[in-house]
Amino acid sequence: MTDALLAPDLSASLKDREADLFFHTYARLPLELSHGDGCYLYTRDGRKFLDLIAGVGVNALGYGNARVINAIESQSKKFIHSSNLFLIDAQFRLASKLLELTGFSKVFFSNSGAEAIEGAIKLSRKWARTVSDTKRQVLSLTNGFHGRTYGAVTLTAKAKYHEGFEPLLPETGYITFNDVQDLEAKVSDNTAAVFLEFVQGEGGICAVSRVFVEKLFELREKHNFLVVADEVQAGCGRTGTFFAYMNFGVQPDVICAAKPLGGGLPLGAVIGNTRVAETFTKGVHGTTFGGNPVACAAGVALIEELLEKNLMENALHVGAYFKTELEKLARKHIQIRAVRQYGLMVGISVSRDASYYVEKLLEHGVIVNATNSNVIRLLPPLTLTEADAETAISALDDVFSKEWSA
Repeated sequence: MTDALLAPDLSASLKDREADLFFHTYARLPLELSHGDGCYLYTRDGRKFLDLIAGVGVNALGYGNARVINAIESQSKKFIHSSNLFLIDAQFRLASKLLELTGFSKVFFSNSGAEAIEGAIKLSRKWARTVSDTKRQVLSLTNGFHGRTYGAVTLTAKAKYHEGFEPLLPETGYITFNDVQDLEAKVSDNTAAVFLEFVQGEGGICAVSRVFVEKLFELREKHNFLVVADEVQAGCGRTGTFFAYMNFGVQPDVICAAKPLGGGLPLGAVIGNTRVAETFTKGVHGTTFGGNPVACAAGVALIEELLEKNLMENALHVGAYFKTELEKLARKHIQIRAVRQYGLMVGISVSRDASYYVEKLLEHGVIVNATNSNVIRLLPPLTLTEADAETAISALDDVFSKEWSA
């Protein structure tokens, strides 16, 4: 390991400027980036890092993908923004692809995943009012994460996200993760919707059980509520299917998508089935920037690249390789408590605060992040190779081996 790799390139003066300029909302890594290429990021002083977080799951195609760049350039030369007062070809093309992939009925484009969740809350409650005036309850699962806006943070059942922002959205509640009895106790004829991540990202890469899913959809038929799949982090090919719910053999009523959807540009979507197709009417919901034509053009490129380059299959293949090698490490290092893997969505549960490993792996030229306090989270580009994965495994092995002697 070289001194150059260990040396932070974010100067003290730049750190001071950050403190002066911005609200103190981020614990930034000490890296001043210059550019990215494939699965790697480079700093201004020439250091190279294997990026296994990919903009927190956004850069599904890595950096510098030619198809995405060409789509952005082509649309930018036509117009960058025109508003949703007009018929925009890029929106039509992306919406058509999403509906073809899901078999759903309608799309609304937003700017982000949190905005998609907000739109889905509104959609759910407006739909529910057509059934009953008392059907207003919106539920989500504990250990989940749905975003930082007001409704989205209400659905996120973690006190640290609520403190200082109360009171939160009324007539909401939480079902204990994977607890079928609690599910049966909480839902009723007054339930409008249940929001869930089929694979929880911020919660530590944890999947809902098939027993829970089966009971949820059975109760949907009994109590006539909507199931809303939050696919913001697990969607767009990451788990080996286009959306994570597709691994469970069920079809929700509404899908919320974002993160990779815009090929690296801000873009979210609410995708609804026929049950909710007529719920949103003119003027009841809208956005100025949602469905930006450049972002939609990049989204079309993303989907085409995923399908033509078999990147969902690659996510399964390289993800399985990751799991095999990580399980070998788990037998060697007692710090590893569990390995959870769904395509290229990987969680390594460890015996201490995972931020320690974020710092140590950075010294080895590997970027990961920590979630749910004790989970090392990997959300690499879907273009990751076995050779890239082996680089990460080697770094993890070295960090775990040296931990006790540090």
